[in-house]
Amino acid sequence: MCYSLGIELAKQCCIAYVIHMLNLLSILFGIIALVLAIPSTIPFLGWGNWIVLPIAVIGIGFGGLSRSNGGRNFCLVVFLIAVVRLLLGGGII
Repeated sequence: MCYSLGIELAKQCCIAYVIHMLNLLSILFGIIALVLAIPSTIPFLGWGNWIVLPIAVIGIGFGGLSRSNGGRNFCLVVFLIAVVRLLLGGGII
């Protein structure tokens, strides 16, 4: 944590804190998308991947704004799993 009496240093520390929180937010979106993607691998539940895709894209966006790549990469993997499942199922099933 950054504790300072200087306004500029406090602003820089706040921005750094928010940027690290974006990675955590990206991981959270990735976990939510993965939890929804797992049951969507069952036959006739593939339509659930259409719900997973926008959630994963939001997570990729937050991960792209973050300094670290862990959350973004996790969301990319979840996104690819959902896309491959949609391709195998013909887009709907």
